Amino acid sequence: MKRATIIVMDGVGIGELPDAAKYGDVGSNTLMNIKKATPDLKLENLCRLGLGNIDGENLYDKFENPIGSYGKCAEKSCGKDTTTGHWEISGVIVDQPFPTYPNGFPKEIIDKFENAIGTKILANYPASGTQIIAELGDEHMKTGYPIIYTSADSVFQIAAHEDVVPLERLYEMCEIARNILTGPHAVARVIARPFTGTSGNYTRTKNRKDFSLKPIRKTLLDYINEAGMEVAAVGKIEDIFCNQGITKKVHTRVNSEGIDETINYLKEDFSGLIFTNLVDYDMLYGHRNDLPGFAKALDEFDKRIPEIINTMKDDDLLFITADHGCDPSTPSTDHSREYIPLLIYGKNIKKTNLHTRSTYSDIAATIAQYLGINPQINGTSFLKEIL
Repeated sequence: MKRATIIVMDGVGIGELPDAAKYGDVGSNTLMNIKKATPDLKLENLCRLGLGNIDGENLYDKFENPIGSYGKCAEKSCGKDTTTGHWEISGVIVDQPFPTYPNGFPKEIIDKFENAIGTKILANYPASGTQIIAELGDEHMKTGYPIIYTSADSVFQIAAHEDVVPLERLYEMCEIARNILTGPHAVARVIARPFTGTSGNYTRTKNRKDFSLKPIRKTLLDYINEAGMEVAAVGKIEDIFCNQGITKKVHTRVNSEGIDETINYLKEDFSGLIFTNLVDYDMLYGHRNDLPGFAKALDEFDKRIPEIINTMKDDDLLFITADHGCDPSTPSTDHSREYIPLLIYGKNIKKTNLHTRSTYSDIAATIAQYLGINPQINGTSFLKEIL
């Protein structure tokens, strides 16, 4: 019984890509800049897997005999968003970047949306999610109009107070927006951003929900499913892939729940894939430039790694990686165009330096070969290097 587990540390990049200047991300290095600011951050278990041995600038402890294989992956797709990153991990490279709206969404889009939901909207410009509810929360409470905003990423975000717009209605608005945002305006994600609280003390809740585009072609998940194996999704994976190729799922709200549910799936007996997204790094800390919070979340995950490893079966492979950067030390509050770390553990693997892979999709190709399937996906397998 063969099985692979991918754990995506959302936003945990490991250094700017060669084309970072095109994205305004020169100097971004999420893992190293956090280490510079918090030198006491050890991440001992990630380092035992080989984190400190990864090529390039590296401030973490290097082990002479790490217990895993290690390297980093470049992003071949155009973009630096969650959808693009996860699709590339699953074998789909995006050649054209998703549209972004630095000046807000065009009038024809907003008009269609307002007509469809039956009310006016507020804002329609790029902003920090916490900032915009502080600025417009009171007006929203008075009018009931949803707050529409975007960022440097390809997103259409709808913020609403849970007492003013019930969650089901907010999710319905997101579905409406998703159906409008097609063709040249097909943003990567429409995101529900509910909040609660009172004037001067508005707080986003954990009832966020993403409405992503369907993958543009079959992913690793589809091929594993078609081969009769299970694909277990943890966290927002089901949203990112629009449930496509997924056979079982659990939607979690915080990293600790995501780790718990990953361990629960590891305890089960099935062949295939466990695919987990740990979103707190990105959502709670990276976008808010909360460097101490980011460091603390990394440390909390690091402490759970022995539990994950001890739950793995003999033929399980574990891939710990990311989908992009989200450096909390830079002025930007958006994602950063970075390499992603690649750490692999299994009871029977070699301990080897995989150096720099040319695409995230090498992860998909390796897992496909390990599971004995031959999908039409991008990427080059490194299975022979680790087995």
